[in-house]
Amino acid sequence: MIKRGLIVFSPGEVGALRVIAAALFLSPIALSKLRTLDKRHFKLLFFVGMVGSFLPAFLFAKAQTQIDSAIAGVLNALTPLFVMIIGVVVFKQSLFRNVVIGIVIGLLGTILLVLAGSDGSADGLNFYALYIVVATLCYGINVNLIKYRISDLKAMTITSVSMILTAPIALVYLFMLTDFVEKMSSHDQALASLGYLTLLGVMGTAIALVLFNHLIKITSPVFSSSVTYLIPIVAIIWGLIDGEVLLLGHYLGMVAIVVGVYLVNKKKKK
Repeated sequence: MIKRGLIVFSPGEVGALRVIAAALFLSPIALSKLRTLDKRHFKLLFFVGMVGSFLPAFLFAKAQTQIDSAIAGVLNALTPLFVMIIGVVVFKQSLFRNVVIGIVIGLLGTILLVLAGSDGSADGLNFYALYIVVATLCYGINVNLIKYRISDLKAMTITSVSMILTAPIALVYLFMLTDFVEKMSSHDQALASLGYLTLLGVMGTAIALVLFNHLIKITSPVFSSSVTYLIPIVAIIWGLIDGEVLLLGHYLGMVAIVVGVYLVNKKKKK
């Protein structure tokens, strides 16, 4: 959906439209929840909205101007690694040997993906992959915040209120700092791209986040973030169907990331 949106819109417009679509869809629920929150909640929910939805929406769109959607999906599998790192460093969670090994292997896999297609030349490095690495770091912060700082709130409240708190920034950016209105009136594929991004915002952000945040509430941060195992598989399949080409380095990087994430999540035998 991001790839289709970029046919017409800039990365910033894609990110803003995704956030706005999700916020509009969730706004009736969010408005009914506002009275149950205190000042502490508002600050934390705004930050959750920024690192869990707003910034990643822009970062993924920017990255996919130069990398295939399949690769973007694979890099998303780094999320559990950052969930564990943030959990250990900030929230003092236990760290085991297999976790350290998994983190190292996963990061090596990321480096392989960044280097793939560069022919060994620094000029050819696909630094756009680093936008997604930063986005997964944001996800890692977000998951731990939800689990350890706002555990008293329900998933629906967290998702809906955090989205409407960040939506005004997206609206100002879209209508005051871009030529979105002009594109809608002049580009023959604008309506189709808007439709793809609306679907992405409703399904891939709003509904998916409600389910994901509920999973965080009832399980551990690392376990819940492991749903990203499935994202590379789905992204690769759709990418290949859409004509994207993967190199050997991409496949090796994918395998390394999946192995790394598996080791991070592997439970120590009693």
